[in-house]
Amino acid sequence: MHQVLVVGCGSIGERHLRCFQKTGRAQVAACESAPALRDTIAARYGVTVHADYTAALRAPCDAVVICTPAHLHVPLALQAFTAGKHVLIEKPLSQSLENVDKLLQAHTASGRQAAVAYVYHVFPVLGAARDFLRRGELGAVKHVVLSSGQHFPTCRPAHTVPYAQTYYRDRKTGGGAIQDALTHLANWIESMIGPTDSLICDCAHQVLADVTVEDTVNLSARHGDILVNYTLNQFQAPNENFIQFNAVAGSLRIELHRQRWGVCRHGEADWTWHEAPVAERDAHFIAQANAFLDQIEGRPARLCSLAAAAQTLRFNLAALASADAGGARVRCADLHA
Repeated sequence: MHQVLVVGCGSIGERHLRCFQKTGRAQVAACESAPALRDTIAARYGVTVHADYTAALRAPCDAVVICTPAHLHVPLALQAFTAGKHVLIEKPLSQSLENVDKLLQAHTASGRQAAVAYVYHVFPVLGAARDFLRRGELGAVKHVVLSSGQHFPTCRPAHTVPYAQTYYRDRKTGGGAIQDALTHLANWIESMIGPTDSLICDCAHQVLADVTVEDTVNLSARHGDILVNYTLNQFQAPNENFIQFNAVAGSLRIELHRQRWGVCRHGEADWTWHEAPVAERDAHFIAQANAFLDQIEGRPARLCSLAAAAQTLRFNLAALASADAGGARVRCADLHA
């Protein structure tokens, strides 16, 4: 039985805690600075909830799951590696490049396992589409189009703190559509076609109440000779997510909200669809928790590495820099801490 410490018990932290419990493979404790939330989590899940992180690291635990606002991810992870713990970090890796190189070095020196919780990596529908595309039956991918949107206030669990009172309200803590939502898509696309070389981004606050961060993004990226176009908003009525890879011999389309993927080859009139089971809300996070425990035990896990998450962090920062510069093209490699 693994001993897992979940640090930060907001909406996503509570989900990680619950889902590690549901694996049946972990004894879970938590760490939370807010007294009322400590009491709530302790009563709801029957777990020990520490008030002090340093003290919590001295208690028995194999692994730490960091679910705090993004600006705390790197310092808390550094402390965990120093204490000899395996580390799973919520996305994004950070909201700046400060000490990211130090984190990568600390991970290597620790000999511990690490991953970043970009949960798309464990979605069965995405895994099936990935495996098909990598077989090369459609030839080289040349163009990718993504369109994603949802009504963010509705999609947050009803019992959690309103989004305008969380990390989301400030870019400095990982807020806004780019760091909160678009980063999932960018990370998965980079896992498919390689790192983003450069991008042009336009974004704006359009609708969401009580915040000023962007809720709408249009972005054009280049990955070598592959062009990628992203559109995303967090206020539309339907919760929909489309990804389409256009290759030289046909196209592959993923409808994530319908949990299906399809192929249309040149000469065919319509898509051939492949359905995946529609999972309940926690299923993907339970799968992610099991994958991280597998990784700790030395088995393949297919989770996002720290290095891949650092590349996606460069994507996030390049998108913000481009938008703030009026849509100038930004090269990811030009960003420095």
